[in-house]
Amino acid sequence: MNILDPQGPIGAADTAILIDSVAIMLAIVVPTIVAIFAFAFWFRASNTRAHYLPNWEYSGRIELVVWSVPALTIILLGGVAWIGAHQLDPAKAVEGSAKPLTIQAVSLDWKWLFIYPDQQVATINTLTVPAGVPLRFELTSSSVMNVFFIPQFGSMIYTMNGMATQLNLRADRPGTFQGLSAHFSGDGFSDMHFDVHVVPSEQFSKWAQDASRAEKSLDELSYGEIAKPSMKSQPAVYRLADPQLFNSIVTQKLPPSPGAQAGVKGADLPAGVADAR
Repeated sequence: MNILDPQGPIGAADTAILIDSVAIMLAIVVPTIVAIFAFAFWFRASNTRAHYLPNWEYSGRIELVVWSVPALTIILLGGVAWIGAHQLDPAKAVEGSAKPLTIQAVSLDWKWLFIYPDQQVATINTLTVPAGVPLRFELTSSSVMNVFFIPQFGSMIYTMNGMATQLNLRADRPGTFQGLSAHFSGDGFSDMHFDVHVVPSEQFSKWAQDASRAEKSLDELSYGEIAKPSMKSQPAVYRLADPQLFNSIVTQKLPPSPGAQAGVKGADLPAGVADAR
């Protein structure tokens, strides 16, 4: 999850903003540290050239430096943040080698559900995407507020119950990367992560075909079981039986899951946790 090793254009832009911001802030930090040692050295007791001025109280030149440097730093940081926020608008489309791939993500307690509406496939805690193809995420939560984040792809974004947000990303080369929940959401938060498998387009097509023939299907009934709170859920693949499932979750046609509450009836928790409760 090394954010300094970006794997796509959004991640690279986020990294550039981070590095630029640190460099700008060092314009204050480095001179301040140097000045501390310089003052301590110059005004040491053995330096007879240093003048003690007990009645000194004001210097326009010092005031100019003290106020202008921080002001310029804030202006530069504000400019970087302002420009970056508009260039990296989550809803802004990303260019790529093919038509964008739509993925509908739902944060649950405590797992991630990914729906591929065009491929008629759904997965739990695993994400497979083609390299070089724009990824158009539609995100919501079936429970408490959460945050979707793939550090090396960039741009974390909130998921909220009854609302849908958008995020456009792209992965440039094949590999396995990690995504996670970046917002505390209860007991199972620490294990609420998933692997992102970036594969060539041809391999993704074969994966989608195989997944569409999975033994388990996802519809309103099976979703109700999946939505129950559970910890350390293993990756799973489903064939999508209900193409409108994501819309039903967003519009709350399907009731929200119980949420991260202690002692929820019907929660599928590990035996040790259930006994402790």
